[in-house]
Amino acid sequence: MSSYVNYKDETIKALFFKIAVVILFFSPQVHAINVISNVTADTPSLSVAQLRRIYSMRQIHWQNGTPIVVYVLASKDPLHQKFCKEQLRLFPYQLDRIWHKLTFSGYGVAPIEVADQKTLIEAVKSTKGAIGYVENLLEVQDVNIIKIDD
Repeated sequence: MSSYVNYKDETIKALFFKIAVVILFFSPQVHAINVISNVTADTPSLSVAQLRRIYSMRQIHWQNGTPIVVYVLASKDPLHQKFCKEQLRLFPYQLDRIWHKLTFSGYGVAPIEVADQKTLIEAVKSTKGAIGYVENLLEVQDVNIIKIDD
């Protein structure tokens, strides 16, 4: 009787393992958002507060004095929304308000909006001091990947 129970337990464990593998295999992949910069920025890491200052257009120069050029995707883009919530810890509408306030008051300019990730990557590569974000690092070459410290 005990060998039958052990066999039954092992069969159930094997079945659960197979189900777990199938669920993991067919579930949508979770991609991390990576912050990238032009090689002239030469910044290996930023704190969340620094990143928020850059994207709220309050920090306008890198530590080496190079002007920061901020590239973003459209506010409705799922990657932009994910970036705002996960990296900046802001809602996209909060960032939009900051940009509108700067623009309409005359104290600053909004970031440069691009159509898609490929355009953003090319813009960051070719613009001195540029910063942006991507979801898939496989397509990214010739840029700095900035580590975000909590």
